[in-house]
Amino acid sequence: MAIDMLAHANHTLPDAYRNFTSEELDQKITAAKETLGKDLVILGHHYQRDDVIQFADFRGDSLKLARIGAEQKEAKYIVFCGVHFMAETADTLATEEQTVVLPDLRAGCSMADMADIAEVEEAWEEIQKQFGDTVIPVTYVNSTAAIKAFVGKHGGTTCTSSNAVQVLEWAFAQKKRILFLPDQHLGRNTAYQMGIPLENMVIWAPNEGEFQDVKGNLEDAQMILWKGHCSVHQKFTVDQIKGIRERDPDMKIIVHPECNFDVVQAADQAGSTDYIIKAIEAAPPGTRWAIGTEVNLVQRLAQEHPDQHIVLLSTTMCPCLTMNRIDRPHLAWVLDQIVAGNPINQIKVDEETAHWSKVALDQMLAIS
Repeated sequence: MAIDMLAHANHTLPDAYRNFTSEELDQKITAAKETLGKDLVILGHHYQRDDVIQFADFRGDSLKLARIGAEQKEAKYIVFCGVHFMAETADTLATEEQTVVLPDLRAGCSMADMADIAEVEEAWEEIQKQFGDTVIPVTYVNSTAAIKAFVGKHGGTTCTSSNAVQVLEWAFAQKKRILFLPDQHLGRNTAYQMGIPLENMVIWAPNEGEFQDVKGNLEDAQMILWKGHCSVHQKFTVDQIKGIRERDPDMKIIVHPECNFDVVQAADQAGSTDYIIKAIEAAPPGTRWAIGTEVNLVQRLAQEHPDQHIVLLSTTMCPCLTMNRIDRPHLAWVLDQIVAGNPINQIKVDEETAHWSKVALDQMLAIS
């Protein structure tokens, strides 16, 4: 196992924390933060619920937060209000003296879990048989530490949705082809943006153990896309965009590149979470926006920019359900345990995995 979940042994949220009132939970979290002082830093991902992110010392995307956590040299405890792979990255970049805690170990990521290390290693053998030494692996940072380590061992790197173009340009300078993990949509949308035709992209389907969506000669493939996706961003559709266009022609539509290809092509703009936030911040008063990304972020942007009309692209709620497992009862609980000298729900990446994962991450940072 790449991870040692040090608190896996029956650490279930005590009933008392479920029964605290909202006011009591706020008081407990505030008191714990005051007690721990500089020994503690709380990181809150943009998709986190408002009642939790209000306690974050820093908010941002997963990689930004992991780097911020490592920079807080006085902090002995990094509490990451996000999902599992984010806490792994934080531990990979943290010092040996820092302890990373995930308030609820059930907070995973379905997309990251779609690239299992055993399946990736098997796929790599088949891809090497087909293409020889012409392929370099690149993984989205939204992946497990084991996948980052695999990429690092094989001369590849990681990318974010913000720097994907730069990273793919670097990768194509190394090899003729890229194996892109684990989100096919970010890989496809980025490569197309760079001028690579869809005909030169294929999918690797791990469950079937085969190449799919082969539109021409397999030897012409430049992008080998792992068959993974974000369950939240798959809820946005072209029909939703058409509906917005019909009802409100002046409304601008901006989506995340984890959305499928047709949605990205139909939108006015597409970009990372940071791109979306900056686009809204730069927009003049009276601007009207439909945003295709996680609902907590969209609602927060609407609250922070009341001079603009901001709505979720979908007519139904699109929360990241696993992210929402991080709630105030779990946050209060893990903070109380830290205060008591019994930190639980620790995330620890083993030494070898952390080494190669950091190799991949450092390569990306050198590129961008």
